[in-house]
Amino acid sequence: EGRQVPARSAPTSMYAPSYSGGAKAGSSAPEPADAAVLFDSVTDGLKHLYRQKIKPVEELYKYGEFYQPIMSDHDFDAKPMVLLLGQYSTGKTSFIRYLLGRDFPGQHIGPEPTTDRFIAVMHGSEEKVTPGNALAVSASMPFRGLELFGNGFLTKFQGSQLPSDLLEHLTIIDTPGVLSGEKQRIARGYSMVGVCEWFAARADMILLLFDAHKLDISDEFKAVIEVLRGHDDKVRVVLNKADQVNAQQLMRVYGALMWSLGKVFRSPEVCRVYIGSFWSQPFRHDENTKLFEMEMQDLMRDLRDIPRNAAVRKVNELVKRVRLARVHAHLIGHLRKEMPAMFGKEKKQAQLLQSMEDVFLKVHRANHLPVGDFPDVAKFRNSLSAHDLAKFPKFNKELVDAMDLVLSRDIPKLMEQFPHEGHYKSGVSDKVAAALPPPPSHAAITGPRGGAASTGDLYGGVPPPQPQQALPPPPNAGMAALTMANPPPPAPGGSPWDAAPGAGASNPFGGSAAPGAWAITPADKAQYDEVFNTLSPSGGKVEGGAVRPVLERSQLPIETLRKVWELSDVDKDGKLDSEEFALAMHLVRSSVQGEPLPAKLPDNLRPPSKRPGAGPAAASAVAELE
Repeated sequence: EGRQVPARSAPTSMYAPSYSGGAKAGSSAPEPADAAVLFDSVTDGLKHLYRQKIKPVEELYKYGEFYQPIMSDHDFDAKPMVLLLGQYSTGKTSFIRYLLGRDFPGQHIGPEPTTDRFIAVMHGSEEKVTPGNALAVSASMPFRGLELFGNGFLTKFQGSQLPSDLLEHLTIIDTPGVLSGEKQRIARGYSMVGVCEWFAARADMILLLFDAHKLDISDEFKAVIEVLRGHDDKVRVVLNKADQVNAQQLMRVYGALMWSLGKVFRSPEVCRVYIGSFWSQPFRHDENTKLFEMEMQDLMRDLRDIPRNAAVRKVNELVKRVRLARVHAHLIGHLRKEMPAMFGKEKKQAQLLQSMEDVFLKVHRANHLPVGDFPDVAKFRNSLSAHDLAKFPKFNKELVDAMDLVLSRDIPKLMEQFPHEGHYKSGVSDKVAAALPPPPSHAAITGPRGGAASTGDLYGGVPPPQPQQALPPPPNAGMAALTMANPPPPAPGGSPWDAAPGAGASNPFGGSAAPGAWAITPADKAQYDEVFNTLSPSGGKVEGGAVRPVLERSQLPIETLRKVWELSDVDKDGKLDSEEFALAMHLVRSSVQGEPLPAKLPDNLRPPSKRPGAGPAAASAVAELE
């Protein structure tokens, strides 16, 4: 449980009254001082709110028997989860192996349906496999709710633990291939659709994998996709093994896949489809290499951001749960009120079950509840048929009003305590990015993981703002990856970012010009040259407009970047050659590490070709080295 201490500062306190004696919804009465508590994190606050205000309503009206099981603290504390779904032999297990860069215990890869069980791939100090029954009863694991599927499922569920940098921040769920045919569906011994629905409710990202040669969607897979409704923001589609077809065939495959998905999702919006080949082998058809690399980078970037958004996702899931619990309480309360006091209870319940659509409409109109918050009528009717309506308690307005406060007051105040949590957690995204596999082109140069020193973010993008001292020194491979995305073309006729017209017109950060600098090892120079070459230099130089986005990714103040340009543009021509660019990168790295920029360019930082007396010989020698 989260540490709770009396609030010392009113501006950062959060009101958390007990559900039995809390303020009424909509009340403007002042909050009692002894009810204010502080939490260590958003997660601790959510756990407290759930125990105090939401769980009592769920238990009273048996929410867990209709929808999802009652939650425990471990459900809130669980690491972000990625769920992989797809038909057999679409590359789900190979995808996990691609992410981890190694085998994991219990994996089976082959063209036939090899994975016959659900596997939770988790972090552990040593490699081991834990049976499903042990995972389901473990107090430290978030799988207690799977007990409701019985031994038939738990014998087909296991945990695979291994040491992995990526798994320190994520848990990946591998699933058996969804098969075609009634015989295979019945022979499972458990509800594949029900289990997938349970995992989908807890997953942070759901990946639907398709093989370029297997675009058909079986009836069971269609049913699995249909239970993902309500989790559309988590779903991503991956067209795997796309290198097995040529460019013309890929165009037709993509069109056929979108047509099939449109029929299943029944939505006018087009879902995001990532195209690539997620394994360590070279591409079979390399004419689409650039496309595959960009698509694979986009997917890796999405995976990188999962831990960053974990807290916000937990808030989002709890809000959805509260909305459904509120509707459920009103439905049960209305049905209980319709039941007779003495005789004819069975007949009345049968009538209510038969006219459940009318019941939904009455509750919607009487309480002004959003239609989108109501459950599926058929599923609700089916679950309700196993209960005796007369045994449900009457509607408890005090409990439901207290739960409403979670949406209207408590969660907003909790988010005010932690305005940045969930949007950016310093260091976590960088660690996940470093643990993810590099783009294929980068792997071909530096190896599968970019070498031992590769800890940078290889998937581009500007990270959210963070304190300057918290930025780690960019390693060699990380600096080479700063320009994975193509920078915008330079603006014609000078830089559009000048501080004032006519002031330093060639400096993309504005200001006046000043002498520039250098002291760079050959290894660093080689890495900076890789970045330099991605900027499409013309005549051996790049414009300021192309350099600007690269330097801005350091998140340094604009004044610092302006000074970096002034020091780096040694010959004051408004452009940087490879040496000047390396100098700029070196100065940025030094500034990130907290070192002050020199007021004047020292001799040991001046590029060799720009030193007095260097002459054309030095310049030609540098050109030969490049």
